[in-house]
Amino acid sequence: MRQRSRNLALRAHAYAIRALVVDYPSIEGDLRADPEEALLAVAMPDRDVPALYWAAAALALAISASRNEAALLARLPEVEAMLQRALALGESWNDGALHELAISLSGSAPTSADAAALEDHYERALELSGDSRASVHVTFAEVVAVPAQDRARFVELLSRALAVDVDAYPERRLLNVLAQQRARSLLGRLDDLFLE
Repeated sequence: MRQRSRNLALRAHAYAIRALVVDYPSIEGDLRADPEEALLAVAMPDRDVPALYWAAAALALAISASRNEAALLARLPEVEAMLQRALALGESWNDGALHELAISLSGSAPTSADAAALEDHYERALELSGDSRASVHVTFAEVVAVPAQDRARFVELLSRALAVDVDAYPERRLLNVLAQQRARSLLGRLDDLFLE
């Protein structure tokens, strides 16, 4: 299953990179050599931000599904650089999706120095989405509250996710339904996730 997930994510990443190659023919090779430098040329928010988001998200998923594969782990700087460039070009894109991705990525190993940045991404994602994305609460709960062993905040965040009216936002109904299913599943595992 992990292998299939990895392969599908890498295919999605390749499609997103192809969208960038249309305007930046050398971007694929340049990204591997020096991601931050390569992305300085990427400058069209309407076209490039969606491609950067999907390329970063797909590559991050492939890396997550292949934790023992050093070649993929070495590509983490590409993910971070694509996310940072997308945020610089259009941080409000897709009602805060970039900020939610930043929480997922930054939160894989949160430290006290990252806590304020994660909180800022969370608040900005809520603001941009009008609190219409249940997944923002679920992601933040998993990334921040579990490692901090803050059971009360975890429950509060998941309760907020469950309070999102899935019918009020038809364009993201499926995503909200899935996020709420995840929230219910996590609430059922409180004793496994928290020591006290």
